[in-house]
Amino acid sequence: MPLPPLKDQFDALLRLPSISCTQPNLDQSNLPVVELLASWLSDLGFDCRILPIADQPGKANLIASFGSGPGGLVMAGHTDTVPCNPERWQHDPFALTEADNRWYGLGSCDMKGFFPLVIEAVRNYLDQPFKQPLIVLATADEESSMSGARALVAADLTQARHAIIGEPTGMRPIRLHKGIMMERIDIIGQAGHSSDPSLGHNAMEAMHAVIGDLLQLRGDWQKRWSNPLFGVPTPTLNLGCIHGGDNPNRICAKCALEFDIRPLPGMNSDELRAAIRERLRPIAAEHQVQIDYQPLFPGVPAFETPADSPIVRACEELTGQSAAAVAFATEGPYLNQLGMQTLILGPGDIDQAHQPDEFLALDRLQPTIDVLQGLIRRFCLQ
Repeated sequence: MPLPPLKDQFDALLRLPSISCTQPNLDQSNLPVVELLASWLSDLGFDCRILPIADQPGKANLIASFGSGPGGLVMAGHTDTVPCNPERWQHDPFALTEADNRWYGLGSCDMKGFFPLVIEAVRNYLDQPFKQPLIVLATADEESSMSGARALVAADLTQARHAIIGEPTGMRPIRLHKGIMMERIDIIGQAGHSSDPSLGHNAMEAMHAVIGDLLQLRGDWQKRWSNPLFGVPTPTLNLGCIHGGDNPNRICAKCALEFDIRPLPGMNSDELRAAIRERLRPIAAEHQVQIDYQPLFPGVPAFETPADSPIVRACEELTGQSAAAVAFATEGPYLNQLGMQTLILGPGDIDQAHQPDEFLALDRLQPTIDVLQGLIRRFCLQ
């Protein structure tokens, strides 16, 4: 069966809902998307492997290789989208609509639309000998748990040395971003009548001390760590939500705090958590309460690829833009952990991602294909 034209590929992918969400009632399988991509890439001569993700029913990664041997180039993207509110869209989220020189649809920008552009870029080179392989990587659950990227091991990608991830960057190369940690502290005290503080142990007062120490830690980190490449150059710690107590005339028996930390490249998540735990122990003893501290999810490490790495230099030359930093997180650190040098570079704009009427501007299509073809020539053919 002949490969569909570029626009029809976009439309076919958008018509396969693949929402990933921490709420089970909204979460969907990505298998239809990876199976469709595998069928197209197989027809082009790629060796395709669909790798189910352990303990994640209906979720899988696709690894499609053209050529063989060590080294080579990975072009990566995620197959899932965030949830959407169709009633807030002027267009059908689950189909391609062309209007205003844009292609509208959920995933057009972030980031199913990257895969048809990769296919379009490689088609003209398939009759040439590849000195190093091109690997197309399509992952699951980037928008929720990153389970797809976490499941990858170095053997999956045949010792590839360079990678790009087509997240929406407006075609500006991105070589570093902050990490994300989301944490929870639960304090269990003892209830009692508020008229006599000795009858209980106030969890909210203990949490007051905890918050004070967290803010002090934040100040210490911001004095020690700074990177002017970021719009917010220091690490951040945000107190997101707090819940505690049940009545004004009862000593508060339980209090919970959830907060997030955005560490800079070079900051180690385990060391940050160890510093927090060290502050909690004396507070628990002083207030005679139990303090439990756990991450809400494992977190995404901060990401940095050296400015002088070949993939960064190549993308700067091909786009005419210097590599920069962004605030949002990607699967980049997981690919770097597998021994690659990774760059984030895609045609969409992050301002359109996760929004009603998400779109990809048509004037981004050919420039993206041109850059991808330049990368294929440089890292696979030459």
